[in-house]
Amino acid sequence: MTAPSGFRVEKVVTSGTFELDGGSWAVDNNIWIVGDDSEVVIVDAAHDAAPIIDAVGGRKVVAVVCTHGHNDHVTVAPQLAERLDAPILLHPADDVLWEQTHPGLAHRDLADGDRISVAGTEIEVLHTPGHSPGSNCLYLPEAGQLFSGDTLFSGGPGATGRSYSDFPTIIGSIRERLFALSPETVVNTGHGDGTSIGDESPHLEEWIARGS
Repeated sequence: MTAPSGFRVEKVVTSGTFELDGGSWAVDNNIWIVGDDSEVVIVDAAHDAAPIIDAVGGRKVVAVVCTHGHNDHVTVAPQLAERLDAPILLHPADDVLWEQTHPGLAHRDLADGDRISVAGTEIEVLHTPGHSPGSNCLYLPEAGQLFSGDTLFSGGPGATGRSYSDFPTIIGSIRERLFALSPETVVNTGHGDGTSIGDESPHLEEWIARGS
């Protein structure tokens, strides 16, 4: 299968801080605009709404989908939702993190297996806990694209050294959900450079040894 004509993936990078457990770290985040000339889905909502809104460029926004609830992935979700008239989608297992950044503000719930239609194709929600309880990856079978949030990076799994994270859980998510996908699947990450399933899957046992 191939993506519909006109389908594309655009990247916006914003800078700010990741804050958890009393610490603060400077980070650059990838925000992904997924769709065509008419409609898009925004994947993550980091730090600064203006460049994200500029990248959308007046297109219809089907949803603002947050791969997980850490503050650097949801910073401007409410602002984007208001300005672009779009729902915010987040897995409810990350409500404890969402409330730290946006107390009392509502979002719609994501669930494993949900499908989001955009630009003539579908995004499949894969619940991949470990980096956080409600972490999700977004898979587009027709386009051969995966949006991995902070679950999988070029060179290894996402961090699991802070509250609400767990190393064996993230390894299980990657092994069972992500490495079951085609090796040619392009992985668009939440930070840094992208990769592919085929580039990362041979290294699973190395990661386990390193993390144990």
